[in-house]
Amino acid sequence: MRYEEALLALCQGNPDLVVMTAENRAAIRDLPRRIGGRFIDVGICEQTMIGAAAGLALRGRVPVVHALATFLVMRAFEFIRTDVGIAGLPVKLIGAVPGFLSEANGPTHQALEDVALMRGVPGMQVFCPADEAELVACLPQVIESPAPCYVRFTALPPRSAHPEPPAIGRAEVLSDGRDVAILTYGMLVGEALSAAASLAARGLSARVVNLRWLKPIDEAAVLDALASTRLTVLLEDHFATGGLASIVAELCLARGVAAPVLPISLGDRWFTPALLADVLATQGFTGPQIASRVLAELDRRSSRAASSAR
Repeated sequence: MRYEEALLALCQGNPDLVVMTAENRAAIRDLPRRIGGRFIDVGICEQTMIGAAAGLALRGRVPVVHALATFLVMRAFEFIRTDVGIAGLPVKLIGAVPGFLSEANGPTHQALEDVALMRGVPGMQVFCPADEAELVACLPQVIESPAPCYVRFTALPPRSAHPEPPAIGRAEVLSDGRDVAILTYGMLVGEALSAAASLAARGLSARVVNLRWLKPIDEAAVLDALASTRLTVLLEDHFATGGLASIVAELCLARGVAAPVLPISLGDRWFTPALLADVLATQGFTGPQIASRVLAELDRRSSRAASSAR
């Protein structure tokens, strides 16, 4: 089932559901004629949309708002924080083309700090599905949750089966291994699986964990990966600050855990616009490239350990 169909079915079952957009209809083109007045397009006015959504939520509605991720989380951030976050309203924020999915768009349209901003809002949930199937599977729980939620939207076809039923705050282990753990989310889940296959060809087993929810984070899944493997890779299409690496660092500090970690992110840079496959290749995020970086890190650590032993 496609996202639009799933959202329509939820609208048909819940008369309080309202769909809104800031002139971003790509994923919901057919909804206006299907739900009539419950579809609201405010135009390119993200701040107005969030303010209106908060007002509707105060009247008992559940707004599902759509906009380009970079403008949704930055242009309307004060409104999200103040109108939605402080009041704890069940507004669902759907951010389109986040991270590498921005592809050929330049830095103005690249949402690479969205996780940092949204997880900084008290009470905000953050959901980053790997593909459209996972988005659709978790959508009812997103809608039913009384908390506000930011969703990194994706319409990618499934890159893997999802063996575990979706649950808020629950990660899924897509492959098991004792040498390396790759923790990731969103569209990079497919590249993580490709990296695991490349590592397997070199005799290394890799655990791939699709975190899905970055807030609340599945602490048990993260801590088990850190404790059970020689190296934990934190893979994300986000700036280094405030994303997965920051989340894991905060968790380790709180739990008194020390473990070897390899963060792979965009660091402190935007990426060069191109088609998605070219973006991944030029930025070093293809499965084989990730595997090469993991092997280099394992070799570096082995060499350092050998030098220390002499």
